[in-house]
Amino acid sequence: MTTATTTKFMRRAGTAALTATLLTGTAAPAQGVGVDRPELRKVVQEIAGSGFTGVQARVSDGRRDWATSAGVRELGKPGVPPVNGRFRVGSSTKTFIATIALQLVAEGRMGLDEPVAGRLPGYGLDERITLRMLLQHTSGVFNFTGDYDPDGTLVPGIVWSGEGWVRDRFKTYEPGDLVRLALSHPLRFAPGTDWSYSNTNYVLARLLIEEVTGHPFGAELQRRILRPLGMRHTVAPGTSPEITGPHAHAYYRYDGQTVDVTRQNPSWIGGGGDMISTTEDLRTFIAALMSGKLLPAPLLAQMRTPNPKFGYGLGLFVLDGSTPSPFPLPACGVPLVTHNGGVQGYATMMYSTLDGGRTLTASLTYVDDVTMTQAGAFREAMQTLVDETFC
Repeated sequence: MTTATTTKFMRRAGTAALTATLLTGTAAPAQGVGVDRPELRKVVQEIAGSGFTGVQARVSDGRRDWATSAGVRELGKPGVPPVNGRFRVGSSTKTFIATIALQLVAEGRMGLDEPVAGRLPGYGLDERITLRMLLQHTSGVFNFTGDYDPDGTLVPGIVWSGEGWVRDRFKTYEPGDLVRLALSHPLRFAPGTDWSYSNTNYVLARLLIEEVTGHPFGAELQRRILRPLGMRHTVAPGTSPEITGPHAHAYYRYDGQTVDVTRQNPSWIGGGGDMISTTEDLRTFIAALMSGKLLPAPLLAQMRTPNPKFGYGLGLFVLDGSTPSPFPLPACGVPLVTHNGGVQGYATMMYSTLDGGRTLTASLTYVDDVTMTQAGAFREAMQTLVDETFC
């Protein structure tokens, strides 16, 4: 995949830009817990010094857990990021939504290839669109954070970057309004005939979960995943701007100003990426999912079957070398699954082997900007951490 294609994908996904320099100078030494991994500690320290304000990383092989952090927790103040601090996970949220939707399929409460328009009346959804298409980004529905015409022209959606977003970052967006904005645009292609990443798919999937269960998504998340797995530091925050508990700060830069954007109303992205978690909780989740604790084997197999166009299964990217991918494959060729994410100032990594036996979860904090200045550096950081962890 070319750099231009990767950048286009990241913009389509609503992934925040990663920006230039570490504003406070030399990063603080890496601090870790668990079995010592000096080679990984060195990598994390180097990443923190390469343009990111802070890094938290965790590697587990199912028996041993190693975690570290480096850089700074908050610009202009002493202290490294908490080793297991909370952060906005961005599009890693989609894997949680896909898991709950597939649990409902396993329970016979909806069909994977059943048209969803009848369950979500009032939106005028195309009758051909199914749950599978939503979860695999093959519905053709316009991305409410902006999408591209076939000639490469950007068609804007809601404001999610630049001065306008910083100024209005506490604005509340209703999920239905995001869907209606998206559906005011024509389908990008006939449902099921192509692939295009769209945050709208997962807002619709989340609304579908609420319609089928009769409960808010946050309640189903707690009942089905968080409580059974003991994930005490993960939330779907709704419209709350807060990150409670220890956390590193995120920033946005425009017109020479640098603004702390840690607090924001995440309803602008909703089901596309609003959750908050920790490296430990993400490790617990992805390991449990891949080891078969959350889904029956046939549905897990479908979740891990990549679309040939772009390597996306059902809520997961599959890195096995058989399909194109926006994320780097490990140099040693071991198959992995991932769903990384990003929102302004936060970038998330969530990787696992196919059996859940080895995992990598990480959060990088940075000073964001509208030009995605540091996107290349994030890709390099991913490649380095993936190779060091899995090879």
